[in-house]
Amino acid sequence: LAQGTSKPSEARTPHSSQLQVAMAKVVKKSGRKGQEPVTRDYTIHLHKLLQKIQFKKRAGRAIREIRKFAARAMTTKDI
Repeated sequence: LAQGTSKPSEARTPHSSQLQVAMAKVVKKSGRKGQEPVTRDYTIHLHKLLQKIQFKKRAGRAIREIRKFAARAMTTKDI
């Protein structure tokens, strides 16, 4: 117990009250959380994707493969 108090709830450390406030905010989740922009860096192994493709068609195929990868990573068709 803290000095001069008889209640055990007043004997908390300063951090415990902050933790309770944060936990209360987590419990109050309601509705859909707003989407915020996210930046991610990916490395796409194009050599693996472009094997056995003739040289005249590699550039177009690379663009299609990058778009396909981005659609899969962002889970959207709007690329």
